[in-house]
Amino acid sequence: MGVATPSMEEFLKQCEQSGDAAYSALRSLLERLEDPSTRTNARIFLSELHKRFESKEASEACLQTYHFQIQDIYLEQYEGFKKRKKLTMMVIPSIFMPEDWSFTFYEGINRHPDSIFKDRTIAELGCGNGWISIAIAEKWSPLKVYGLDINPRAIKISWINLYMNALDDNGQLIYDGDKKTLLDRVEFHESDLLSYCRDNRIELERIVGCIPQILNPNPDAMSKMITENASEEFLHSLSNYCALQGFVEDQFGLGLIARAVEEGISVIKPLGIMIFNMGGRPGQAVCRRLFERRGLRVNQLWQTKVLQAADTDISALVEIEKNSPHRFEFFMGLAGDQPICARTAWAYAKAGGRISHALSVYSCQLRQPTQVNEIFEFLRNGFLDISSSLDLSFEDDSVADEKIPFLAYLASVLKKSSFLPYEPPAGSRRFCNLISGFMRTYHHVPLTADNVVVFPSRTVAIESALRLLSPRLAIVDEQLSRNLPRQWLTSLDIEDTESGKYSEGGVTVIEAPRQSDSMVELIRKLKPEVVVTGMAQFESVTSSAFEHLIDITREIGCRLFLDISDHFELSSLPSSNGVLKYLAGNVLPSHVAIVCGLLKNQVYSDLEVAFVISEEEAMFKALCKTVELLHGNTSIISQYYYGCLFHELLAFQLADRHPLAERSGEKARASEVNGFSSSTISILDHAELAVTESDECPVVHMDVNQSFLPMTTPVKASIFESFARQNISESETDVTCGIRQMISSSYGFPSDSNSEFIYADSTVALFNKLVLCCIQEGGTLCFPTGSNGNYISAAKFLNARIANIPTNPEVGYKMTEKTLTGPVENISKPWVFISGPTISPTGLLYSNEEINKLLSVCAKLGARVILDTSFSGVEFNSKGFEGWKLAATLEKLSSAYPDFCISLLGGLFSKMLTGGIKFGYLLINQPSMIETFHSFAGLSKPHRTIKYTVKKLLDLREQRTGDLLNAINEQTEFLGGRYKQLTQRLKTCGWEVLEAQAGVSILAKPSAFLGKTIKINKGDSTHEFKLDDSNIREAMLRTTGLCINSASWTGIPGYCCFMIALEDADFERALDCISKFKSLVK
Repeated sequence: MGVATPSMEEFLKQCEQSGDAAYSALRSLLERLEDPSTRTNARIFLSELHKRFESKEASEACLQTYHFQIQDIYLEQYEGFKKRKKLTMMVIPSIFMPEDWSFTFYEGINRHPDSIFKDRTIAELGCGNGWISIAIAEKWSPLKVYGLDINPRAIKISWINLYMNALDDNGQLIYDGDKKTLLDRVEFHESDLLSYCRDNRIELERIVGCIPQILNPNPDAMSKMITENASEEFLHSLSNYCALQGFVEDQFGLGLIARAVEEGISVIKPLGIMIFNMGGRPGQAVCRRLFERRGLRVNQLWQTKVLQAADTDISALVEIEKNSPHRFEFFMGLAGDQPICARTAWAYAKAGGRISHALSVYSCQLRQPTQVNEIFEFLRNGFLDISSSLDLSFEDDSVADEKIPFLAYLASVLKKSSFLPYEPPAGSRRFCNLISGFMRTYHHVPLTADNVVVFPSRTVAIESALRLLSPRLAIVDEQLSRNLPRQWLTSLDIEDTESGKYSEGGVTVIEAPRQSDSMVELIRKLKPEVVVTGMAQFESVTSSAFEHLIDITREIGCRLFLDISDHFELSSLPSSNGVLKYLAGNVLPSHVAIVCGLLKNQVYSDLEVAFVISEEEAMFKALCKTVELLHGNTSIISQYYYGCLFHELLAFQLADRHPLAERSGEKARASEVNGFSSSTISILDHAELAVTESDECPVVHMDVNQSFLPMTTPVKASIFESFARQNISESETDVTCGIRQMISSSYGFPSDSNSEFIYADSTVALFNKLVLCCIQEGGTLCFPTGSNGNYISAAKFLNARIANIPTNPEVGYKMTEKTLTGPVENISKPWVFISGPTISPTGLLYSNEEINKLLSVCAKLGARVILDTSFSGVEFNSKGFEGWKLAATLEKLSSAYPDFCISLLGGLFSKMLTGGIKFGYLLINQPSMIETFHSFAGLSKPHRTIKYTVKKLLDLREQRTGDLLNAINEQTEFLGGRYKQLTQRLKTCGWEVLEAQAGVSILAKPSAFLGKTIKINKGDSTHEFKLDDSNIREAMLRTTGLCINSASWTGIPGYCCFMIALEDADFERALDCISKFKSLVK
């Protein structure tokens, strides 16, 4: 049974007591409106109430006396159904009164065509008393309007206003042309911005908001409890959203709008539109940028001027101008057309002048809704601290079309994956498949991923190919020879010596013009073994110049590497390319390979990845092994970037719509083409490099010096921020200070004006350049027994002289003064390799005393030192280890032996557990050595995004507190647990384990298995093997899918190496594989 309607006098008497009493009376009135049995009488009561205070003077008096007001809002020419020109609305003091801001906003909304709201789902933010929501429903017949406000009293009054306008003065429903009422089309809900829609999974097509801008934010305002029983003053200030929102726009009072936009991105449909009112005080550029940097296209619908409220203090803006170059925009009165700054406006207002500011209505729409939403979803998931760095504003649409999809992909990878997965060193399978897919789809060249080898850069690809083939003489296009070693470009050794041999390790490079006729003439005369060339633009359109080069190089038995980088377009409409036309109809000859550097992106002019195409299996496999030995892995994030570009170009294409034409086979194989030397083949075959795996038979990689542990939140944040930022300054990518501080605090290693830091995208590349320096100086590389097998294989591949320093099991295969002195004192120009403080791969530690003694011996013997710290930083079993303090010893040795040189090699892999970030550094402390190093150009440098990431992490490390340090400590402890687990399983299964203190690897000897037999399936047949040092790796891989490094890699008889920094599922699988292997051995 409905509640009895009080008399008019009783109602007004209650309202007169206070604002809270008036609100209580109105809430009771709303209850009667909500009850169908009392609704009619309640609406008639409202009509009588309105008539009682119908004049403007009576209405104003009602507000003062009875704490509410009913007023008409005239829509004038903006008529709804039945030509209603006005809405009747109630307000109370604790909510915003309709005024210039909201009226201007409604005018701006009206600039849109009628179809924008018809049958749409809409939300109005900060609806106040609901008049705009009701007006939208009245005029445009949307499917649903959700009026949202954080002020609970505003919502109750909005519902009253909805009933007041949905029912006529006699309490009867007003139907529109669709036989619907405003009650069908409008709802009001208490909501902090869009939380109601988000929580109820409501997808919106339009979001409108007339949101206040607060000039002097009060951080304490939101700390109070928000209830409808709070004071009127608090609820009114709440409608202003006084709290700081945590956005860079807070300083301009725009933080709330910024948050509204970001929340809107999460609930708006792909083609949805957001419309906001914005005061122009911060300046139009700031207002537009708020939207544009979040990936929205902006259209200014309407602009006018409004007077600045006389009671608003703008001194906060004066302070901002005082401490920054920014200038706010005010005007003198409504007629002024020249903007004045906040300080001038403040002074003018103090002197009695009236100041105004622009008021604009902006309509904005997401450029790429799905991708932008994915980016913001990632940021909301624990990365809000970096949202202020995001910049999706682009003057050029082509830049936006490239960068936004990549940021979305990167966000999805970082969100879904706790670590960056293992990828083959010769290129991610996904990336290689995308390259081959692009070639098939756009150029009709039937390549597969097994024809594509990925390199860090075009220069690296060319130098690697030349080192693989070691030709006596190579002709290289002068535009491609700039970064080749100086020694190759200055050698005159182009003729046979009397003995018929050429200088050891010598490659002579003759530079040639790019034009094909000149190149062909040189090839005929000089008869090189390798030719590397590009093509002039005019020759690239047809295939004739390419065919001419193929024929002449085949004729003389010469290998050809043709560079197409300048003519390869990542476009949905690529221009004609003669080389690719030829490949569409002909198999690539066995003596020819195609080189392509990917540089033509719209966003990062210096972000490079290269690939080489070869259809000769032997060359393909040799290049794969070469890039792994000389450079390790190409940056996976760089592959992601270009992979995104290929994916975007392939995503809309229908697969295999046009069958590829049959290609002509090779006309004739080149006779006696320059091949691989027997020593090169032997080195590549015996090096334990990446194994081939398939999706059907995945491999557990305990053979990779890489962390697959979860990336810490600071690492993920730094990676994303490095790509999200625009206009990164040089100081933000200068890592030298941080690296210098790190090696000083970690090792006590000094650096002075004679020292130089050199950076690369891998420590492997830096090490190999040092090997070349050793060769150049006629030195001998001295490796202790128990060194990184890849380093030794690389040194052999580069034809370095190598000596072994025996180590003893009694001291865990560490070098000692005695074991170092004996072999090295009889060697001319020794270069001693030392891994420490963590010794890779044994996992033991050199103490400060031990390393100082070793360095002293090296200095006395005149040895240069390569000190590799790249596996140090994770000490999980290091009781008594207090770190290195090398400064005093090095100062003493430098004084006594001025030519003593230490090259300090390092990375952040273990220090930061940085997963997929490829970064290495080298510190050389001898000027002569620095000069020698730089003579070997072609080093692939880390991209500025990587250096930005590294600098951020180094800065966090120096703070010695916070998430990064905690995460490193947790993962160090975690690795200690892994070490114990793996040790226990290995011992249980018959392995002898060498005790480790640090690092990510464990050495163990399969004592229980050596000499025993195991059955291995090879194709359709089964073979029985007797296990020994040389086949234990293959046996484990073939029978269990676990890949480890054998004793031939560690150099310690019998001892295999197991990497422990695997993700959880792979580590558990590895333990199972170890147990399975035991059960299979007879």
